[in-house]
Amino acid sequence: MSTATEARSNPLAQIDWDYIEFYVGNAKQAAHYYMSAFGFDQIAYAGPETGVRDRVSYLLAQNKLRFVLTASLVPDDDVARHVALHGDGVKDIAILVEDADTAFEMAVRGGARVLQRPTAFEDDNGRLIRATIATYGDTVHSFIQRDGYAGIFAPGFVEARKSVPTAKKPGLSFIDHCVGNVGWGEMDVWGDFYGRVFGFSQLVSFDDKDISTEYTALRSKVMTDPRHLVKFPINEPAQGKKKSQIEEYLDFYRGAGVQHMAIRTDDIAATVRALKHNGVEFLDTPDSYYDALEERIGKIDEAMETLRELRILVDRDDMGYMLQIFTKPLQDRPTLFFEIIQRKGSLSFGKGNFKALFVSIEREQEKRGTL
Repeated sequence: MSTATEARSNPLAQIDWDYIEFYVGNAKQAAHYYMSAFGFDQIAYAGPETGVRDRVSYLLAQNKLRFVLTASLVPDDDVARHVALHGDGVKDIAILVEDADTAFEMAVRGGARVLQRPTAFEDDNGRLIRATIATYGDTVHSFIQRDGYAGIFAPGFVEARKSVPTAKKPGLSFIDHCVGNVGWGEMDVWGDFYGRVFGFSQLVSFDDKDISTEYTALRSKVMTDPRHLVKFPINEPAQGKKKSQIEEYLDFYRGAGVQHMAIRTDDIAATVRALKHNGVEFLDTPDSYYDALEERIGKIDEAMETLRELRILVDRDDMGYMLQIFTKPLQDRPTLFFEIIQRKGSLSFGKGNFKALFVSIEREQEKRGTL
């Protein structure tokens, strides 16, 4: 099927990540945190000085990663209510599309709940079109069409470049996947949603036999676009002896939402060293994990002593291998965190690492008294 034919039959076949918008309590301080800890640069700003009266937004960028940090200036609007209920968290996973109208029409035919019909936003730099639909919890997806817009980001934003000179640049490249936590028995519902609304297919699934420890378990499935650029794993709790990480998230976030984003790098060892220098905290991994690692995953390019030193996890599938590590939660509530991932051919999601990872997470839960 040609690209043009594919685009007509599925206008969401040629998509990519556009930006992730966080609703936060204090956008100025959050921006400084992501700049100093994760090496982002501030690119643009929107607020009262640019004609936006009720909120402020800071656009941060690093390679192909774009974060928008938004905080309310009034006590009771959708931003303030979102932060009061959930704490700092992801509101909008925005998707770049070629035609916002046809993408929106397909989503509505698939049963999406409409939050904003395709709407044009204009300034001297041209015309940007955005439409928004609801997904799990209070999370939304915006469809962004940029082909008619030449500005720095969007109308209402002005260029405002800042950086933290002392922050090491970790070389974070782009989003690999974005994971949602949903309630009991809701994984298949939301997997079906991405199939109907986006035309996604299931890449892989894991049940509670794959993802379990002595105490906790969960289930997961990964939905993906045809090109495997935009991937949405969906997690739900499964029955275990104690409260799982998914249940803990749902309790603290007060419902379904984005649990973590996996961010790609081309050199995970250099990235982790830079992030640790900047003060980023990572989950620990038991020493025993590395004792049999080479036997389990075979020959790889990285030195085993480097992986052990930095606590990096490795997994292999029939297409290659991948390396990954997980930060601790990025805010006071144990909700959102980042995964740093490097792929060397593999399309996997670290099934061979689940046991070691979840033991590490359970140790943190035990410290918080929520296991």
